[in-house]
Amino acid sequence: MRLVPPLLQHAEALLVEILPCRLPADSVVSRYFRRHERLGQADRGFIAEAVYAVLRRRRSLEAYCLGEISPRRLLLAWLGCVQKLNRREFGDVLNAAENQWLAQAKALRLEDFPPALQLDLPDWLYARLLVQLGAEDTEHLALQLNQAAPLDLRVNPLKAERDALLARLRADGIRAVPGDYSPLAMRLADKPALARHPAFLDGSFEVQDEGSQLLGYLVQPRRGEMVADFCAGAGGKTLLLGALMRSQGRLYAFDIAEKRLAKLKPRLARSGLSNVHPVRIESEHDARLKRLAGKFDRVLVDAPCSGLGTLRRNPDLKWRQHESDVAELAVKQASILAAAAKLVCPGGRLVYATCSLLSEENEAVVEAFLVAHPEFSRLSASEILRSQSIPIRGDDEKGGDLRLWPHRHGTDGFFAAVMARQ
Repeated sequence: MRLVPPLLQHAEALLVEILPCRLPADSVVSRYFRRHERLGQADRGFIAEAVYAVLRRRRSLEAYCLGEISPRRLLLAWLGCVQKLNRREFGDVLNAAENQWLAQAKALRLEDFPPALQLDLPDWLYARLLVQLGAEDTEHLALQLNQAAPLDLRVNPLKAERDALLARLRADGIRAVPGDYSPLAMRLADKPALARHPAFLDGSFEVQDEGSQLLGYLVQPRRGEMVADFCAGAGGKTLLLGALMRSQGRLYAFDIAEKRLAKLKPRLARSGLSNVHPVRIESEHDARLKRLAGKFDRVLVDAPCSGLGTLRRNPDLKWRQHESDVAELAVKQASILAAAAKLVCPGGRLVYATCSLLSEENEAVVEAFLVAHPEFSRLSASEILRSQSIPIRGDDEKGGDLRLWPHRHGTDGFFAAVMARQ
C-alpha cells in the first residue's frame, strides 16, 4: 500500500463528519465526494475503504488508540495494526509521538480483551447474538460482518437473459458469475463503476443483494394479480415483483417517504414495467389503505428494522443502533404488519421480512401476529423456494421461516415468514 498524505487527510476529514453517527455513513460519504469532485476514482476508493474499515473495526481500533481516540489515530491504527504497514511504508506521515504510540499499539494482543471488543460488536448486540447462535457461530458471523460485501446484480428478465448478460459483462472486462440461489442473480468479483454501463442504462440489470432477491420469490406473484409492496422504499423489490408478474396485473408501491419513492421513478423508467403504481401514504393507517382492504392477492412487508443484517455494507449501524431502538422498532413492525394484513384477500399471501439478525424483530413479531390473527397460518418458505428450483443450503429454516446469514449463505442477513389467509 502506498500511503499518500493528502488522501489520509481526506479520510480523516471524512471520519470527523461520520463518527458522531448522526447520519447514515453512505450519505455523508456521497456528500463529501460531491464537495471534492476533483478526487479521482482510485483516490475515492482508498478514502472510502479506509473510512469503512474504521467503522467496521471501530471498537478494537479504539483499544489500539491507548486512551487518546481521534479520527487520525483510528486511521493510523487501522493502517499499522490491521494492515500491518511498517515504519518505512508510513514514510514521513508519523511524527515522533505517533511513532512511539504505534509501536506500543502493535504490541497489544486483542485476545486479551473481551470477545465483544475482539469482534467489534457492541456489548448488547454480542449478548443477543450469543443467546441466538452460541459463541462459535457468533464469532464466525462477526468476522464475516467485518468484511466488505460483494456486489450483486439482478437481471431484469423483461430486458435480458442471465447467461447472455454474463457474457456481455465478461466481454467488457467485468468478472461476473451466476448467483448461488436467485435465478436472476449475478455476483461480481470486483466493484466497477456501473452507472454508465449500457446494460444498466437500458434497464437490463439492477444492483440488488441476492438475499433480497429471494423475497420476491417468496411472494411468488402471478400475472394479473393485485400485489402490494407495503414498505417499498426506493423500489428494488418492487421492480423484481413487477418483472415476475411480466408487467401484468396491478402492483402498488406504498411508502411514507416521498424522497424514497422519487428514487423509484428513474429505475421504473429503465425497467420497462407498466403495472407499477407508486403511492405515498401518511402512515400504515392511511385512509386510502382502508378502501383497499381484502383486495390484494399478495402483500410484501419488508418492514423498517435495525438493518443489522447489512453491517457489511452499513457498518455504522453497529454504533448508531441501540438496545432501546430494537424495542421501539418491534412495536412499529407489529403495527405495520397488522395494517398490511388487512389488505390480503381470502386465500392470499402475506410475506413479512426484515434485514435484521435479531429474533425480537423477526420470529417474535410474527408469532405475536399469528396469535392475534388466527385467520393467518404459516407456510414453509423453503418449500416455496424449492418449488421454484431454489434450494437453500444450510440450517436455515426452523418453523417454516427463511433465515439467511452472511457467514452461512454469503448474502446479507435476512428473515422472512410466509403466511396465508385462510
